[in-house]
Order: sequence, then C-alpha cells, then structure tokens
Amino acid sequence: MESKPLEILLVEDNPADVMLLEDFMRRSKVINNLNAVENGAQALDYLYKKGKYADVKTPHLILLDLNMPIKGGREVLAEIKENTALKHIPIIVLTSSQGEQDIFNSYALHANCYLSKPTDLEQFHKMMSAIEYFWMHLVKLPNR
Repeated sequence: MESKPLEILLVEDNPADVMLLEDFMRRSKVINNLNAVENGAQALDYLYKKGKYADVKTPHLILLDLNMPIKGGREVLAEIKENTALKHIPIIVLTSSQGEQDIFNSYALHANCYLSKPTDLEQFHKMMSAIEYFWMHLVKLPNR
C-alpha cells in the first residue's frame, strides 16, 4: 500500500451520491483524499487551480458524472483529454446513464472507464469495491 495519499476528484451534483462515495472512501484501506465538486465548471477550476482551488493537489484519479448543471461531464471530459497537462489523469465516468450513445461518446472522448451507478446500495458497494481494488491496488497511476 502506498503511504502517499491517493488524490481523487469527484465531480458529482447529487449530494446523496457524494455522501455515499465519501462514506465508502472514509472506510477504504487506501489512504486517500476525496475532494468533491458539484459541477463541471468547478471541476475545471479545481484542475486549473483557479480561485479557492489555488493550493489543491492535482488528482491521481477523477470520478466524473455526465449529467450536471452549468457544465456537463462530456464537456469536462473533452477539455481534460485535450489538455496536455491533464490528459494523463485517468477518468472513470460514473453516471446513471446506461445509454449506448453516452457509453460510445465517453470512450470516444478517451474516458478510461464507464460505469453506470447502481440503484441498489449493495450493488453500489460492490461496484466501489471493484473500483478500489482495480484502480487503487492493481493499476499504477502517474505521479504516485
């Protein structure tokens, strides 16, 4: 296990989903800093270290919802993957959409993974455990 905390940016507008993810990550065996923002505009401010995000650490991993107000996840995904300083950051699309077009478009925009949020709490925990095992134990992330 790494001693350096895993920096995770959660881009999610649903407060209930944020609370579930925060609770899961608090219980995780992986030392982590989960930072949540509620829309795409805030996510980009965070990544570009603008305003109140001037001193944040660049995340090792991004959990991105697609359907959000102000600036949606598709726009954020496209902008991150076009930016040479950010495009190395793995992005897990974590959304309620199961639409084939959303799945195709997310991978076309270079998402690293696409997961549909389960509505069942037990399935949600299983999905998060799989994310934790794969992305936080098996995968070697840049700058970690």
